[in-house]
Amino acid sequence: MNRLKDLREDNDLKQKNMAELLKIDQSNYSKYELEKINIPIDTLIALADYYDTSIDYILCRTDERKPYKKSILEIPERKKKKSTSNRSTK
Repeated sequence: MNRLKDLREDNDLKQKNMAELLKIDQSNYSKYELEKINIPIDTLIALADYYDTSIDYILCRTDERKPYKKSILEIPERKKKKSTSNRSTK
């Protein structure tokens, strides 16, 4: 992945450094950058957090490098519907 490699190089890191950080083999990290294997979601989250960006940016789905605001990701609580069992019988 070009973005993954660019982010790593922009931070003056080697593949070995990132592999150690992610607790994976360097060869697997290389395969992520070369798009030979898919990146697991937990690894994508760790990378986005580490680089302070979004998963969409890493995956080239956006050119916006800034991460999303955390409040966007929060799911509001649903209000429970009150049952309408007050039927009158004649």
